[in-house]
Amino acid sequence: MLDFLSLPRRSSKPRESGLTHVLDKGLGPAQIGDLMAVAAPFIDIVKLGWGTSYITANLAQKIALYQSHGIPVCFGGTLLEVVVRQGRMDDYIRQMRELGITHVEVSDGTVAMAEDDKLALLRRLARDFIVLSEVGSKDADVVLAPYKWVDSIKRELDAGAWKVITEGRESGTVGVYQSSGEVKEGLIDEIVTAVSAENLLFEAPAKQQQVWFIRKFGSNVNLGNIPPDEVISCETLRLGIRGDTLLDFH
Repeated sequence: MLDFLSLPRRSSKPRESGLTHVLDKGLGPAQIGDLMAVAAPFIDIVKLGWGTSYITANLAQKIALYQSHGIPVCFGGTLLEVVVRQGRMDDYIRQMRELGITHVEVSDGTVAMAEDDKLALLRRLARDFIVLSEVGSKDADVVLAPYKWVDSIKRELDAGAWKVITEGRESGTVGVYQSSGEVKEGLIDEIVTAVSAENLLFEAPAKQQQVWFIRKFGSNVNLGNIPPDEVISCETLRLGIRGDTLLDFH
């Protein structure tokens, strides 16, 4: 790597802030090898999207490849929703342990879960795993009032969540986003008035969304659902070596 410019100071791994959370929708071992060769220092956690892990060949090999570079893996929250719906949590926990999984995502974006049940599940999983919980619906027609976002986030952090993910989906068109992909700025402002941004992971799959959050919160904002081929791009935005954020940092 080149090394002669003065750039924004980035947090170092293992990070508590400035996380880049990557969405793997079905990469093969060779693709993972290529990704690790150029971007491993910039990736903090990989999520095997929704239920892809359940039908992925060579799953243990994939997970081991990421882990060999110090990158933890978690399964998508949608898979957990199916697990809860079928009452197979003990099997889920057993298989995560067998695969060396240390992080788990808890969501109810498709299958509604009573709040007390979700909090109890968070407390249970937080005893043995690092938990990322998710707030917000995957249904664009479901709109939560800002105070409900805040209340849910606070309760889930109190129940043991390491970070709370703000829903945006792979599409970046629901949850904290308008259907056009624009950030619901007023909603974000109300959330961060009550909850530190360091405790939040903002799903931001699109470049314009990454730019907005980096301008708003700085280089060390936590960003999620970053496509694998956008990891390097996202890091350049954080450092102001892409036109979209150059004048914000230099």
